[in-house]
Amino acid sequence: MSWLIKSSIGRKFIMSISGLFMILFLLFHMSMNLALVFSLEAYDKICELLGANWYAIIGTLVLAAGFAVHIIYAIMLTLQNRKARGKERYESSSKTPTQWSSKNMFILGLSILLFLILHLYQLWYNMQFKELIGDPTAVSKGSELVVGLFQNSWVVLVYLAAFVLLWFHLTHGFWSALHTIGWSNKVWLKRIKVIGNIFATLILIGFSIIPIYLHFAY
Repeated sequence: MSWLIKSSIGRKFIMSISGLFMILFLLFHMSMNLALVFSLEAYDKICELLGANWYAIIGTLVLAAGFAVHIIYAIMLTLQNRKARGKERYESSSKTPTQWSSKNMFILGLSILLFLILHLYQLWYNMQFKELIGDPTAVSKGSELVVGLFQNSWVVLVYLAAFVLLWFHLTHGFWSALHTIGWSNKVWLKRIKVIGNIFATLILIGFSIIPIYLHFAY
């Protein structure tokens, strides 16, 4: 099993698996938060189910581990590629033009990570974490916190910018992950790229609707 850690192929495989895990989480997270558009009460019920419960804690730890693995292996591969290719790290023998997102995946990922830290502080810290440690200032209704947060125009703009960066990250990451784990057929690779673009766009629209709607509806 040492090849998963030491070899380039193994590292790419682990990063791809963790990336697909993150994609599934994004789909779940978007679906959960879209409840805010239809019913604040429904969102509060969901938050209650995912509060300081043992299964929510385990889920949070697994998710954190997945993020950590993805980030660590992304850093390892980036350093490895830059060392191997030097200044010509993006040079390719392929006649197909290299996408901007594929050349800037690390920068995109770093930007998304910085946004994630802000997002966790603004929401998760004030809801689940404070509840876990028994802080009496923990928010009892998640909808009130989220609605209040998105009354600030700068917050809405920051979130929308982050969703656009996520779109670029997903348009390359989606098909690249599937390609790494074995979907290398040329016919299917083209289809996966199209599916990836559609998926990334749906994620962008789904997440973007929430801050825009809450900003203008309340």
